[in-house]
Amino acid sequence: MGTVLAVANQKGGVGKTTTAVNLGASIADAGYPTLLVDLDPQCNATVALGLPKDGGPSVYDCLSGDLNLTAAALPSGIDGLDVVPSTPDLAGANVELPRISGSETILRDRLGSVRDRYLFTLLDCPPSLGPLTVNALVAADRVIVPVQTEYFALEGLAQLLDTLSLIQRELNPRLTVLGMILTMHDARTRLARDVEREVREHFPSLVFDTVVPRNVRLGEAPSFGLPVLRHAPQSAGSAAYLKLAKEVAARG
Repeated sequence: MGTVLAVANQKGGVGKTTTAVNLGASIADAGYPTLLVDLDPQCNATVALGLPKDGGPSVYDCLSGDLNLTAAALPSGIDGLDVVPSTPDLAGANVELPRISGSETILRDRLGSVRDRYLFTLLDCPPSLGPLTVNALVAADRVIVPVQTEYFALEGLAQLLDTLSLIQRELNPRLTVLGMILTMHDARTRLARDVEREVREHFPSLVFDTVVPRNVRLGEAPSFGLPVLRHAPQSAGSAAYLKLAKEVAARG
């Protein structure tokens, strides 16, 4: 039985899509069938894997119709990794979903046979706590929280954890945090080291051992439509996500 993981943080620019894409590719590379679902209208995960924003079925078709995620999944070009792409039309879901009674559970109802077909399903959430992220959290078993090692990291975490608690109580009692991954880390700066220490002190059992560094190859990989594992396999960014994949597999 597969596991559904939401990659979520309402703060933008903390590495959610970078984590979803590269973690998904690294898990698939280890031989585990993996599905990546792009729930962001910006379509960054879709583009990062070289897929068009306007081709074929998309996650919007799943949320606005009866299509299951397995029926909308496309090969990514990476063995073992399939993608349900996004489209700019998905922005309309933020307006449409709240008008539908019980809309919070639509994505969960569209999972279809993903747990039988994929060992891991990653839901790449948009940078908000709106209807799309709520749908992801209701559908997920566990959450991975990317945390940029910068000044407002803990402030954003508090709001996210409050939302997770609410969804646990009202909509998805099985939801738990799998772990927090520190991203864009520059160990040369005192601020980054201080934030890492604070996050680990506040959440000692939740923070992954892996720390994702600031890395040029990691940042440029999406422009080639490739995960860093394929774009620059010897880079520090690739090594970090391979290490994270092992931790996720061990915890998940």
